[in-house]
Amino acid sequence: MSSGAVLKPSYKIENIVATVILEHELDLELIETRIPAITYKPDQFPGLIFRLDKPKTTALIFKSGKMVVTGAKSTQQLIEAVKRMIKVLLKYDIKVTGKPRIQIQNIVASGDIGAYVHLEKAAYLLEDSMYEPEQFPGLIHRMRSPRVVLLIFSSGKMVITGAKEEVEVEKAVVNIGNQLLELGCIAGIREEL
Repeated sequence: MSSGAVLKPSYKIENIVATVILEHELDLELIETRIPAITYKPDQFPGLIFRLDKPKTTALIFKSGKMVVTGAKSTQQLIEAVKRMIKVLLKYDIKVTGKPRIQIQNIVASGDIGAYVHLEKAAYLLEDSMYEPEQFPGLIHRMRSPRVVLLIFSSGKMVITGAKEEVEVEKAVVNIGNQLLELGCIAGIREEL
């Protein structure tokens, strides 16, 4: 495959996992009695489960005032979900003071370079890669910049994990496409039906 080939890298955020820190403890029993559709079974799990329909997200809320929010498909959606959750708590007279601190822990995305990849060759030439087709059909690549892990399949499709910002996902897909092209690991551009 010539290095004059043009790849069309694309990606889609599938899930953002974030921690939200409130500056005070929360009374989980009180929250459970006041807010409908909250799941709280302290004998099974120490946090309560708070689900939102729009944006479709779930929060695990702990007594410490920490929350783990999952399901957002963008940073904007994550912020919107946290704001809605705080509004619901306030609406039901649950005291929330201070500004919640949001920290993205992991972004999971799907990516595609739009071309077939020679995985054996890529595993040999690409640093920090592992490919054991008997164990798993994809090549596992630990990218150093941005610091993410990519699961790359022969179709050119991939899963990206470990990003802390959306821009890192885009960079990772573009970088890996360019690296694979430079190393001669592209088997051909995929024709979409």
